[in-house]
Amino acid sequence: MKAVLCRQYGLPETLTVEQTDSPKAVTGKLVIQVKACGVNFPDTLMIQGKYQVKPPFPFSPGGEVAGIVKEVGECITHLKPGDRVFALTGFGGFAEETLADGFKTFPLPAGMEYDTAASMMYTYGTSYHALKDRADLQPGETLLVLGAAGGVGLAAVELGRMMGANVIAAASTDEKLALCRQVGAGDTINYSREDLRERLRQITGGRGVDVVYDPVGGPLTEAALRSVSWQGRYLVVGFAAGQIPAIPLNLPLLKGCSVVGVFWGAFAEKQRQDNQDNVQQLLAFYQQGRIKPHIQAQYPLDKAPQALRDMMNRQVLGKVVVIP
Repeated sequence: MKAVLCRQYGLPETLTVEQTDSPKAVTGKLVIQVKACGVNFPDTLMIQGKYQVKPPFPFSPGGEVAGIVKEVGECITHLKPGDRVFALTGFGGFAEETLADGFKTFPLPAGMEYDTAASMMYTYGTSYHALKDRADLQPGETLLVLGAAGGVGLAAVELGRMMGANVIAAASTDEKLALCRQVGAGDTINYSREDLRERLRQITGGRGVDVVYDPVGGPLTEAALRSVSWQGRYLVVGFAAGQIPAIPLNLPLLKGCSVVGVFWGAFAEKQRQDNQDNVQQLLAFYQQGRIKPHIQAQYPLDKAPQALRDMMNRQVLGKVVVIP
């Protein structure tokens, strides 16, 4: 089979497309013929050795796939060869075939396309866990989403609106903010030319925001934290800016607010039933027409490095997918 391989840590241009051995099913795992693989920011970190998970070389990036079950290992009873599925693999998805855990593989709902299924779980899974389980977002509260036009950010905007929040989307261009308004943002802030803290003061009448969803980190973090209302919640989702910020710890004290970590991958592993419940709820939302991934582009397997480069250059609105 063909696969995109990372043989040493580096930038996307160092990846190669090669012929390699097909994986074999083992106990608790199955082999999937990949029809689509979502591209996510952690993929760009993994190939550089900057992510928590460090697979042995050589490995393929790509953590969420959709396709057809080829082979099933022992102890898997809910799936069989020929089933249409989507799965969370962590890595290995930029390939014609990949190995997946049975408990992280789900039947594909009738009518759902492969590219849509491969664009759901990292973004909506992370954002739903963040807003529902970690923030306990309530109807009528105000939600600020930083990096709002990226994959997880756009999902947070859409889910926040669906959950009854007043959503403020913050992003770096007017084009990105226009997309955020399409999926439910009531107010927008272009932080490349507007002062984030001052605009939040204007929008909220000085009250501040109840919940901040931050997948960006970097220089915007302190301004956003200073804009949290009394007993607000600041969700630490990621550091797309490349900088892990230091914050004055007197701010949570003075505001009585919570700084809350969001590590969806660990949640999915440690609280499997809770994650299964969230997945089923998200599928129901999709089937009801309440959420829909925004897929900007598809890339063939040999263009997967370009997909990662576009992700790193912040040229992706919503999601892009690799189609082996």
